[in-house]
Amino acid sequence: MMIDLNITWFGLVGILLTGYAILDGFDLGTGALHLFTRQDEHRRLFLNAIGPVWDGNEVWLVTGGGALFAAFPEAYATVFSGFYTAFILLLFALIFRAVAIEFRSKQPMAWWRRMWDTSFAVASVVCSLLLGVAFGNVIWGIPLDAEREFAGTFLSLLNPYALLVGITTVALFMMHGAIYIVLKTEGELQALVRGWVNNTIIFFVICYGIATMVTLLFAPHMSRHIIVYPALFALPLLTMLAIANIPREIHHGRDFLAFLSSGAAIAGLMALVAVGVFPYLVQSRPNPDFSLTIYNAASSPKTLLIMLVIAAIGVPMVLAYTASIYYIFRGKVKLDVMSY
Repeated sequence: MMIDLNITWFGLVGILLTGYAILDGFDLGTGALHLFTRQDEHRRLFLNAIGPVWDGNEVWLVTGGGALFAAFPEAYATVFSGFYTAFILLLFALIFRAVAIEFRSKQPMAWWRRMWDTSFAVASVVCSLLLGVAFGNVIWGIPLDAEREFAGTFLSLLNPYALLVGITTVALFMMHGAIYIVLKTEGELQALVRGWVNNTIIFFVICYGIATMVTLLFAPHMSRHIIVYPALFALPLLTMLAIANIPREIHHGRDFLAFLSSGAAIAGLMALVAVGVFPYLVQSRPNPDFSLTIYNAASSPKTLLIMLVIAAIGVPMVLAYTASIYYIFRGKVKLDVMSY
């Protein structure tokens, strides 16, 4: 039986973006929490917890974008041109995060460090919000014309639903980041952040509950496959169980299992989005006839096959690189002369 290359590539792009959400999610969440602690030592520990891995985490976003370009070039062109202003803002926020991480401890002056601390935190929140807004528009649908080109404006992307998904994404990453900091620190800072975890869980659960109700009411297409194929109901059920398991593991001091549960929750949410939008890549609202699907936006079958061979070589390399970095920098964070 021949495999459907279009579905295969849809899944592969989803896996790469899920990897990015899980890995970069915790360091974006760490940045969002950065200003909640006021001690210079604590803020340095925050930076050192993500310092060795944050740039490697962003490789997954680049790889996901490259996979989208290779497999679904028309969707890539429509999304990147239509979301151009939003992506430029995202790029600047990512740059400011990187500069803040590297420059923050170069000078001892309090005003200097406060300036970069603020830049780091604000840029992290902006990145999380814009990523969520992008996913919110993919779920909700965007205006496309008969040529399948974006027919809206930047402000139209900032619609209430997309902003709700954006805020939910910020809450999700804050929860994920808080758990990561608990996992990577010890002593006073660990006890402090452990006290934040339940608050971030509550913040996320409230946002997620509201976003789910709004989605079911105003974007019913997101649940059509689950209704037709009841076996898919296991997906939201497992996602909710993963979320519910986080406070349980934190309560019992099993921080690594809590982090795995948080990662599983992100993977579950990404899978729910994928199942909901399938087979669409970009759904046109209000005219669905102009939508981009995994078939009308795809490269030729020969291109998809060649790129699949390349991906079969490249993706394991990315996985090996990621695993080696996390293995090398395992354990608790401590400050020394080489620290940020």
